[in-house]
Amino acid sequence: MAMTLRTDDELDGALAALSEAEGISRQEVVRRAVLERYERAGHRASVDDSTQRMVERWGDVLDRLGSV
Repeated sequence: MAMTLRTDDELDGALAALSEAEGISRQEVVRRAVLERYERAGHRASVDDSTQRMVERWGDVLDRLGSV
């Protein structure tokens, strides 16, 4: 699937620098960045869910510890 990406001078410079430094195409730089962001979002959601479960289970204990 094709897509056009519009860039400004700052993004174009960053893409060029990363592409050259890593020895990969600009397209691959963008591809990796998007996939990394996607993975982080999934991880963050998992951490948020776990945190909520722990607060529900141990919230009273945490409150008591915080008041000491």
